[in-house]
Order: sequence, then structure tokens, then C-alpha cells
Amino acid sequence: MSQPESAVADAQAGGRSAQEPLAKLAKRYGLRRAIARPRFHVYLRQLWERRHFMMTYATSRNVSKYSSSALGQLWQVLTPLLNAAIYFVMFGLILGGAHGIKNYPVFLLTGMFVFTYTQRSVTAGAKSISGNLSLIRALHFPRAALPLAYTIQELQQLGISMGVLLLIVVWSEPPTLLWLLIPVVLALQSLFNVGASLVMARVGSNMRDMNQLLPFIMRTWLYASGVFFSIQDKVVGGAGLPQWVANVMYLNPAASYIEVMRDILMPDDHNPPAFAMAGCVFWALFALVFGFWYFWRAEERYGRG
Repeated sequence: MSQPESAVADAQAGGRSAQEPLAKLAKRYGLRRAIARPRFHVYLRQLWERRHFMMTYATSRNVSKYSSSALGQLWQVLTPLLNAAIYFVMFGLILGGAHGIKNYPVFLLTGMFVFTYTQRSVTAGAKSISGNLSLIRALHFPRAALPLAYTIQELQQLGISMGVLLLIVVWSEPPTLLWLLIPVVLALQSLFNVGASLVMARVGSNMRDMNQLLPFIMRTWLYASGVFFSIQDKVVGGAGLPQWVANVMYLNPAASYIEVMRDILMPDDHNPPAFAMAGCVFWALFALVFGFWYFWRAEERYGRG
């Protein structure tokens, strides 16, 4: 007779005293919970083993997202370009955001594409658990695979947007050796996005109102990241605020990645703060480590209730 059968028979036959807890009886016979949180290193190995699932899931979502529209996948390029055109008219021309910036279209598009990558990753991560409860309850797999897949999906879309951006940059400025750093910066931003989406996935699974609050949070983050304007010129030069206010804005993760990417694409027209690259590395490592730990701690509770 196997150990599980022996434990059941033992309990039925009175082998367990009335005072002995079921947990102690299970431990005595080597039984474990059916869905238990694995050790952290085991959890990471399980995620790696399901990397093909995450890639396929992300790709299929990208393909199906625009499959019912007439222009299909072209919307992946048109959507950010149309948004950038609207913001260019409003902030660049009407509100004067282009004042003092030589190549404002590249300045604006870089900020838009980089911020949109983080914005969409975090927003999708917040809904990745609550929006896939049927899948979570039907199959057993590391739940972190879902926010990771959503980040991969947004990275695939960013690849198309960055291709368009580089073509626009080449039209006005010649490529430089600094372009070799673009994959490095995008890799650091992707690590940050993974960590942030994991945090928001756990928060979104518990807070039903997060989907209502998130648009306001993202809009505030958008305006605080210098997407449409130069932080130094508008905050210190225009508003007359002290330098530390601008430094705090530069230290927010979205602004760090935007400033470094602008420095790569506009080396002669843009001067980011000296600590911008250090901020990119710090936020990538901190968000990744904390995000995985924070999400893993609640692994057993996703899909319950």
C-alpha cells in the first residue's frame, strides 16, 4: 500500500488521535499540499522551463490583437505615431514645449515610445492575474509566467516602434557608435518592467479598484517623466523651482530610461544628468529582485476565492 493510501487508512482506522492535527499527520506520512509555493530557486527554474509557453502566448496575443481590423498589425506602428502627432501639436506647438529643443520630433517620439513600453507593461501586468482566473484555476504553472508574457508582448511591439523611430532619426541625424547601447538600455528597461509588472500583478489580484486607479497613476507618471518637455528647462528655468526638484523627477525610473535613450539618439542636442545611467541600472536590479520576491510570496493565493 502506498504512503497516501496508508495515511488515509490509518486515519480511518483510528491511527490518528482526536488531538493530532491533520497537518502533523500529513507530515508523518510525507504528504504535501497539492498546490504549494515552491522554494524560490525552484520557482525560477520552473519559469525557465516554461519560457516557450511565455513566448508563444505573447506572440499569439500580438497577432490576435489586431486580427479583426482592416489594417491589421500596421496599427502597432500607427497608434504611437498618431498619439505622438497629437502631443506634438498640443505640447510642442500650442504650449511651447518645443522651445529650446532643436530636434523636438525625435525628442518627443523617444519619450513617447520609451514611456509607452513601461506604461503598457505595468498596466497589462496589473490585469494579468485577475483577467486570467479561468486559466489559473484550470492549469498548474508558475503564475509569474503571465505578467512575464505580457511584458514580452509589449517588448515585441516596442521593437516595431523603435524601428520606426530609428528611421526618423536617420532622416535628421546620422547614426553614431552610441547606438550600440540601445539594446543595453532596452534590456535594463525590460528588467524594470518585469519587476514592476510582477508587483502590480499581485496588487491587482487583491485590489479590485486598482484598474480604476491605474489610469490616473499612469497619467501623473507621464507628466512627471518629461515626455513632452525638458525637465531642466521647464522645472528649473521656467518655473524657477530649485534644482533638487528636477533631480527628483530625473530619478523616477521612466525619466531615467527616457533621458538615457535621448542622449543616445540626440548626443549633440541633449544633456541628461550624470546619474541617469546609474538610475537605469539601479531601478532594473531593484525592481527585478523585489518584484519576483514580492510576487512569489503570494503564489499560493492567486486564483483563490
